[in-house]
Amino acid sequence: MTTLLDVQSLYHEFGAAHAVENVSLKIEAGSYTVLLGPSGSGKTTVLSILGGFLKPTQGRVFINGVDCTNLPPAKRPTATVFQDYALFPHMTIGNNVAFGLRMRGLAKDVRLKKVRDMLQIVGLDTSFDKKPHQLSGGQRQRVALARALIVEPSLLLLDEPLGALDLKLRRTMQDELKAIQRRVGTAFVHVTHDQEEAMALADHIVVMNNGRIEDQGAPERVYGRPATIFTATFMGESTVIPASETAAGQVHTSIGVFNCSYAKPVQFLAIRPEHVKLGGSIPVEIVEVVYQGSFKRVAAVARNDASIRILCRVSADAQVSIGENTTVGFDQAHLIALDGPH
Repeated sequence: MTTLLDVQSLYHEFGAAHAVENVSLKIEAGSYTVLLGPSGSGKTTVLSILGGFLKPTQGRVFINGVDCTNLPPAKRPTATVFQDYALFPHMTIGNNVAFGLRMRGLAKDVRLKKVRDMLQIVGLDTSFDKKPHQLSGGQRQRVALARALIVEPSLLLLDEPLGALDLKLRRTMQDELKAIQRRVGTAFVHVTHDQEEAMALADHIVVMNNGRIEDQGAPERVYGRPATIFTATFMGESTVIPASETAAGQVHTSIGVFNCSYAKPVQFLAIRPEHVKLGGSIPVEIVEVVYQGSFKRVAAVARNDASIRILCRVSADAQVSIGENTTVGFDQAHLIALDGPH
């Protein structure tokens, strides 16, 4: 695939605070990239730099091979969808969507056709003459998306676009966003702190923490084989176990010796809750049981090392209770070897 966006060694400072440190990133044409991280991780700062709303302290931004680092937003082949939608309340939906085309001087009949075509793509073809206050939150989000896409940007930037929606509507809009992106073929860069949202949408996930990229790649790899402890614990949950010794493909810990392939020194093992089962060789005491509909989330502490908190998922009808002494076992094929915090 063709590299659309090439970000080279970005740094940005707000006073003495380092918001972004040495971020380099390549994004392919037609991809859906999600910048994922907690508040203060630098993801929104990176998005603002891509859109031209911030000039980086250091580094370069190339889009389609052109250095856009010093270009204002209007001169870049980008468009941005903000969390609050930023629609003009006094304008009809049709005029909101047409705004960018009118600023570019397109004739009225050309604008009208493009707007109606775009509203059909986002499922709002009957809303042309309505005002924003007459639409639901999800519909207003689609209007904002249509207004951004109609100017045919090479890169669409989305700043936590689903953050103001309730859970059910957010999940519906995730499906719609992905379907629209596939239909129009524009590369999307989407900022969120929601791990489930990231995995539902992304072809390429970029995990950020403290202004740096911790990990990046396909969702299946980043979730299944995270590169750092932060990724293992932020993108989903993991049990993390300190290693005391490694030898001959085995990792020694305070709760047992495990078979694990590794190509570098191992300081920790991690395992996802779905790869932990009740019944095995590790004695534990159950300290938490949370019913979550399709499964129960169980937390237990190891009997011979209470600092190790083990998470597992069991069937929704499993009979488990707080205070129960039992055992757990790991699917060792899914153990993740980590060399420590980055």
